Amino acid sequence: MKNTKNKITKHDWSFDEVKTFFQMPFSDLIYKAQTTHKKHFKNNEVQLSTLLSIKTGSCPEDCAYCPQSAHHNTDLEKENLIELEKVKKAAVLAKKKGSTRFCLGAAWRKPTDKDLSFVCKMIEEVSALGLETCVTLGMLNDKQAKKLAETGLDYYNHNIDTSEDYYKKIITTRTYKDRIDTINNVRDAGIKVCCGGILGMGESLEDRINFLITLSNMPKHPESVPLNQLIKIPGTPLEKVADLDPIDLVITIAVARILMPNSYIRLSAGRTEMSVSTQALAFFAGANSIFQGDVLLTAPNPKKDNDSKLFQQLGIKSEKTISKNA
Repeated sequence: MKNTKNKITKHDWSFDEVKTFFQMPFSDLIYKAQTTHKKHFKNNEVQLSTLLSIKTGSCPEDCAYCPQSAHHNTDLEKENLIELEKVKKAAVLAKKKGSTRFCLGAAWRKPTDKDLSFVCKMIEEVSALGLETCVTLGMLNDKQAKKLAETGLDYYNHNIDTSEDYYKKIITTRTYKDRIDTINNVRDAGIKVCCGGILGMGESLEDRINFLITLSNMPKHPESVPLNQLIKIPGTPLEKVADLDPIDLVITIAVARILMPNSYIRLSAGRTEMSVSTQALAFFAGANSIFQGDVLLTAPNPKKDNDSKLFQQLGIKSEKTISKNA
């Protein structure tokens, strides 16, 4: 839950300013990030979300990290758009397990108007349960964004993935501008923005700095910023990239917290590969949201019992109040 004080934010970060944070002694950086976090959020609270894949595989995009791309041979079992009843059952279970937000993901370049109408029914059913709603469906035009807003969608997820320069090495079928245009359409429609990226794809420190600058210099910061650690899937072009140093992950989370003090910073994909110590440092650095559930779209995720044990060890409580004004 947010602390309603200290709402002042900055939207004109320079490269040198952000680089200074990355170069700070680790303990000083973590102290600054934790101090910032306490000014804007209740301490030791983490928001829980659940993510469900509603259409799996056969995506025409060529994102180098993604097992759902039709360009990669990952032996992924493809699935058409699922039934409404399956969504309702999954949402009921998610709420029972403590999630306050339910997210729907579809492997599309962009939804057709017919598909979007069916997703709107899903949103209505999930919202009726008292859960926040979020969807990630690919690119949207302004008309589609307005339709989702009229349905009552709370969040739209559309990640920028990395810096604009490095992006070209990861994706060729969709431009960086395409992603920014969708984010602007979502924002203009009055929907809250969920936007982040992936760390550990072989990007440089400069790429991480520019990635965070793009997010933090948006006219309004994304209300939710998912930071994913690359999951190296066999059959994707990034399956053999070098492992991300856990300290680099924590440093990036800390800098994100300082730059975007009012945003929820989600420790997202890749947690199955993280030690308890790494996750503890991530929360200390300002991460205050996770996905729970055994699967994230198609990738494994820590089991509920593991997360419960982790929270107990660290003295963390799950956020109970839905943050409609996040």
